Amino acid sequence: MTASTLKPQNLESSANQFNWRMRDVIKSLPREVFIKDSRKAWTTVAVNVLMVGLGYWGLAISPWFLLPVFWIFTGTALTGFFVIGHDCGHRSFANRKWVNDLVGHLAMLPLIYPFHAWRVGHNIHHKHTNKLGVDNAWEPWLPEIYGELKNPLLAWFYRRLRGRFWWLGSITHWAAVHFTWWNFEKRYQAKVRLSVIVVLVGAAIGFPVLIATTGIWGFVKFWLLPWLVYHFWMSTFTIVHHTDPDIPFHSPENWNEAESQLTGTVHCDYPRWVEFLCHDINVHVPHHISAAIPHYNLRKAHQSLKDNWGGYIKESKFSWSLMKKITDLCHLYDDRKYYQSFQEFHGQNKV
Repeated sequence: MTASTLKPQNLESSANQFNWRMRDVIKSLPREVFIKDSRKAWTTVAVNVLMVGLGYWGLAISPWFLLPVFWIFTGTALTGFFVIGHDCGHRSFANRKWVNDLVGHLAMLPLIYPFHAWRVGHNIHHKHTNKLGVDNAWEPWLPEIYGELKNPLLAWFYRRLRGRFWWLGSITHWAAVHFTWWNFEKRYQAKVRLSVIVVLVGAAIGFPVLIATTGIWGFVKFWLLPWLVYHFWMSTFTIVHHTDPDIPFHSPENWNEAESQLTGTVHCDYPRWVEFLCHDINVHVPHHISAAIPHYNLRKAHQSLKDNWGGYIKESKFSWSLMKKITDLCHLYDDRKYYQSFQEFHGQNKV
């Protein structure tokens, strides 16, 4: 990971303390990055539908040895559907709430992802990014909690998710928290229940039809494997967004909103075809400064942040070495050096 060498302009800085407020950062952004453009939004939908259709066409006609190429392509294009739903969840797709809700449900339906369940949980992540004990996105466990686990299977599973099987993290999160609407706050339960019913009915209709017309192999070929690719990207994007040996989680009493959103969020460059199909969701720093910025304005907002706050911007490039660093080192919370690896923990606790 590298940090830009640019320094914040017209503001005094401290090497040891982040003194700025969110409104200072937001005010530095051009006003136009917050403006919704319905033409751009609906063009994104049209292009995404076209790309997903192209992927399924390729799966339908390709010889067996080309199927992996189209599984990757189709699953990545389906991730674009999620990003459209993501904008809808933040109300940055359209001005009308009902349009955001309708498009959000339709975009996430092929992924069997309950829209409102995700929206409510994701907003907690935005409000409490990298706040220990509150953030719900890849929060590291405390060493004492991990060490006192009575269930060795749970400890084993946590080690896998924080290690080389990180790509299963999104599936685990999806299955564990998005369908139990009764666990949400009462004010959200009706909407979350509606979203759960929508995707369950969709699956109850769509899966039998798909199997009846294409067989079990058709279900695997046209839905399951692209869906797994989608979850690979979801797991990868979300762990990279806020995880690095140099990015701390803070206890609530030491947490600073502007610091966590600006310096605790990572801009990561992926291959251009991934960026295109996923609508620049990994231009992620401006999104955490204000979730009201539509995806098509993220690059302009990011450039503004680099111009004005470059010394605080963290940038990286997607690679195996990046994922190896995260999955080798970022395991358990450490209040002095941010993260402790499993190897360090078990080395210190040998009898």
